[in-house]
Amino acid sequence: MSYFLLLLKFQPFMFSSSNWFKEWFNSPYYHKLYFEHDEKEASAFINRLLNKLKPPSPAKFIDVACGRGRHAKLLASNGFDVTGIDLAPASIAMAQKLENSNLHFFEHDMRLPFWINYFDYAFNFFTSFGYFRTEREHYNAIRTIANALKPNGTLVIDYLNVHYAEDHLVHKQEKVIDDVTFYLTKWFDETHFYKKIEVEDDALNAPLEYTEKVAKFSLGDFNDMFAYYHLQLKEVYGDYSLNPYDTKKSPRMIMIAEKTI
Repeated sequence: MSYFLLLLKFQPFMFSSSNWFKEWFNSPYYHKLYFEHDEKEASAFINRLLNKLKPPSPAKFIDVACGRGRHAKLLASNGFDVTGIDLAPASIAMAQKLENSNLHFFEHDMRLPFWINYFDYAFNFFTSFGYFRTEREHYNAIRTIANALKPNGTLVIDYLNVHYAEDHLVHKQEKVIDDVTFYLTKWFDETHFYKKIEVEDDALNAPLEYTEKVAKFSLGDFNDMFAYYHLQLKEVYGDYSLNPYDTKKSPRMIMIAEKTI
């Protein structure tokens, strides 16, 4: 049995505190549910993004909330110097196995300052934002990213489109991945989306349960956060093919902003 399964067998079986993301993002089941079967889509998205941004070859990138480093690895494979940060120690431990001369990973909370005026590009992929308890914490995360960018640096945030998510919410879903069964229950209120994830695995003594909570940030909300830290919104795309953003029809909200000072 793997170290992660041994660890989970002796942990509490429900995670729903205000810091739920620390446990959930550190779980091997999080990566199994979301990331193990869509490497082709991730690679195609990164290639389109790089073709759009046309970064110079010596550019320095930061991948904020990088997880196990799948996007950072793809960016680095194109010859760029890439640094990934994430607050989940197990994810960073896995990512560090990928390190080389132009790919680096650090355990770090995006709400806290990181390197200042160092990076040409900052990325935040796959709705890796909106999880914190207070508005101040979200502003702190944007501050960290803005301060890490050089003047005229570029930020890309890949977030869900609230309006589309409300209209297309699947309330109940079951997924079986490698003999692990995930039961998903989704709902929302005025300010957040919620997803309860129940995990059944023969390797566990009892099912695990997690509850995600993601803020319903609109394009206007991001514009306000950006402006506070001298980031100017330049472009918005609606999906991983970088089609134009449509408020009602686009599944994603992929925002490109520039640091103005």
